[in-house]
Amino acid sequence: MRRSAARAGDFAQGSGVETERPAPLAAPDAQAVPAAQVTQAEPVPQPQQQRYELRTEFAFQLPRGYVDDAGTVHRDGVMRLSTARDELVPLRDVRVQENPAFLSVVLLGRVITRLGTLPMIHDGIVENMFASDLAFLQDFYRQINAEGHTRASVECPHCSEPFEVELGGSRLGES
Repeated sequence: MRRSAARAGDFAQGSGVETERPAPLAAPDAQAVPAAQVTQAEPVPQPQQQRYELRTEFAFQLPRGYVDDAGTVHRDGVMRLSTARDELVPLRDVRVQENPAFLSVVLLGRVITRLGTLPMIHDGIVENMFASDLAFLQDFYRQINAEGHTRASVECPHCSEPFEVELGGSRLGES
């Protein structure tokens, strides 16, 4: 049903929203713009998407190195970025529930993907590292997972020289 004008009673009776259609366009006259003068709109150039490759693995070298049962020292390794799952799963570990300090050991055992020539990395290996290597790995974990957010630009109060400082983060696993 086509209506050309709304009637006053239509809205009062709740018949719905009334829409009017515009009047048909008049026939073109002799004064119309010739088709040759009408220009087509140029397509808007779309910005090219920047290709950004996310780096997920980071090489490191332990200060002292992990010594395995055969006496081999393993210093070169790779750590991957942590996921939320990596930080949540260790919370269910009985050792972590009994001693929260064990969280960093379990967490590092999950995110270290390579260490020297060891075939597999697990929390038992991290647990037997030297304290200086464990501290290094905890700091390294914070650095790669914070993506630089732990640095702040400051100015020396004496000489006004600008420099950056590393802000100490919380313990591993605590965001």
